[in-house]
Amino acid sequence: MIRNPRRRTEPLDHAELACLLPAPADPRLAADRRRLLEEHLMNEIHRSDPAPAPAPAPAPVRRPVRRAALIAAPVAAAVALAVVVSLGASPDTATVAAPRLVKAPVVQIEEGSAVKVTSTVRELAAAATANAAPRPGPGQYIYIKSRVSFMASSFNGDTGESATWVQPLHDREVWRSPDGAKGWLDEPGYQAKGGIALGSGDPLKQQTCTWLAAQPADPDALLKFAYSTAGGARDRDQQAFNEIGSIIREQLVPSGLAGALYEAAGKIPGVVVVEHAQDASDRDGIALARLDPQTGERSEWIFDRESHQYLGSRGVQIREVNGVKPGTVVERTAIVTRAVVDANKQHPGAGRAKA
Repeated sequence: MIRNPRRRTEPLDHAELACLLPAPADPRLAADRRRLLEEHLMNEIHRSDPAPAPAPAPAPVRRPVRRAALIAAPVAAAVALAVVVSLGASPDTATVAAPRLVKAPVVQIEEGSAVKVTSTVRELAAAATANAAPRPGPGQYIYIKSRVSFMASSFNGDTGESATWVQPLHDREVWRSPDGAKGWLDEPGYQAKGGIALGSGDPLKQQTCTWLAAQPADPDALLKFAYSTAGGARDRDQQAFNEIGSIIREQLVPSGLAGALYEAAGKIPGVVVVEHAQDASDRDGIALARLDPQTGERSEWIFDRESHQYLGSRGVQIREVNGVKPGTVVERTAIVTRAVVDANKQHPGAGRAKA
């Protein structure tokens, strides 16, 4: 079913909105961050009240949560819609009351080191190459279950006070056909009851199993591709790092290609090794990380210290930007299960799911 945003019945106060929102450095956003904002809008479609929205209040303003993508939209428009527009759902769609946000955890910042990047990447690549990932066959689906939590900051325009909140840790289940044409997302509390369908309209063609299987396991070629996705005035090195990170999060990457992706990431200037980082399941591992010079957030990919398998990710604020204090954990994820199943919405070890 196609759902369209309900139009406002009164003009938008653009001057007021401009005061509430920080001006973007560039209208384009890195692929993974764009996708996180875009899915927030999809969530709003499924859980918002169908009545027209009142005029925006001057405070507080919440920054949208960040997650993997479902739809495409310019980032400036995405932020504006998330702040001032209530998107209408169809009458037969169950609305979702999202759980109350909680205070973001704060951790002691551990300094990253560039000295061990080469040796760590070599170990990660060797482990990935040695452990063959399952390959989906015709009619099968890739299933990923994870635990996630993402940020939603608030800013009071009257007092200048800000606070950083996060979603409670919760489950997220994704099914995708190898070509990305079909799929399902179930995220209780953040999607309509039972989940929502994913399809070929999602901007993930470069993250499908079929696309990945056709790529060469060549670090230089993959690095060139990652940089080709960068644009605008944002840091190109960070955009390339984010692009590789978006590929490994919710996908079954062929073993040889996974190793080459890690090697490609290790060649990006500014990448460091963080000796201790915890994923959303509190598993302590070693991380490949990079500090975004614009947002002040360090993105960390966390790996098991012994097996070197990917565990999840974490975002830690390293320097204060827009009121987000250093040490704040602005996002956490943890992979619970990666598997191949025989049908959409089927769980590993279960019989075929009903259509």
